[in-house]
Amino acid sequence: METTIEAEVHRRPLRIGIAGLGRAGLLDHLPALRQLPGLYTVAAVCDLMKERRDVVEREFPNVRTYRRTEDMLDDPDIDVIDIALPTLEHAKTAIAALNRNLWTVVEAPLATSHDAATMLRATSLKTRGKLLPYAPGLFAPDFRLAQMALDDPRIGTVYDVRVRRQDYIRRDDWQCVKRCGGGCSWFDGPDALLQAVTLMRTLPAQLWSELKRVVSLGDAEDFLHIVLKSRAEVTADVEVCGAHLAPAEPSFMLRGSLGSFSVMPGASEGTLRVVSPRFKFPRRRSSVRTPPLDDMHEDLPVEDVALRLPDSAVAGPTAYWRAVYATIRTAAPFPVSLDEAVEVIRYLQLAKQASPFAK
Repeated sequence: METTIEAEVHRRPLRIGIAGLGRAGLLDHLPALRQLPGLYTVAAVCDLMKERRDVVEREFPNVRTYRRTEDMLDDPDIDVIDIALPTLEHAKTAIAALNRNLWTVVEAPLATSHDAATMLRATSLKTRGKLLPYAPGLFAPDFRLAQMALDDPRIGTVYDVRVRRQDYIRRDDWQCVKRCGGGCSWFDGPDALLQAVTLMRTLPAQLWSELKRVVSLGDAEDFLHIVLKSRAEVTADVEVCGAHLAPAEPSFMLRGSLGSFSVMPGASEGTLRVVSPRFKFPRRRSSVRTPPLDDMHEDLPVEDVALRLPDSAVAGPTAYWRAVYATIRTAAPFPVSLDEAVEVIRYLQLAKQASPFAK
């Protein structure tokens, strides 16, 4: 993909408008876009706070600034809108942008109800798929290593996937207040569940969940635990926790019939621990006779193998924005499934409804 994108740089860069200059817009999206000057031009930004707009204007003197999102959506010189507004404004702003036939990137979550997410998908279909969920987790180096391990025959048949996002933070902002659409289910849950579903390689048929507020200063949850199970007997155990002191657990762990894989958060190298591929299991059958009083464990030769991303691999937030460019400019398939993103909202809504945090 990278070669194709670089070959397309002679085309006009995408003119992007960023709606919302909070932590996501200023500290996440903008730095990634800044690294891709041949692909993107920051054409406009919108935020209620003038000091936030001024920060961007000092770096991009030609940027157009807006106080109202509606005014920026009507700017004729924008190709794509990046919605990084507060959670409760995502769905309605995305629909407004799509109705103007704009390519639309939406921060997680797409919506806070399955009905609203389904409406977004229907609106996107009318525009031939111009809705692009923001899912940087699918481009993270540790996740890409987990995908590599999933395809490695040495691990055997993978039957269990574990995803962990852990921190210790006593949040005191709107992201921890229920009436503002706060809670870790919405700001970290969609990305973590998309990672899990992608590694399961099939949509789940069963769901178990538990939500808690542990150390957050608001009234929304800071602990989310969801277990998914597919009809192919693959389970995914997903935990988003804001009350976990360092050290963190591996961000991904895969368990297969011949071994396991684990990688730490953000790492570009993980460990595959497997039964040696050169070892041949002796042929034998189980018996119903009274077993001898011996240890039944086999003496297995085990190998630890380091898995590394290739030097040419592009990972992280810039990889996401490269994929957006490739989709818009070259009609490349977008690697984030909108259908799965919508399903993830359904799982999170079910988890919310079954918890004390239901509205």
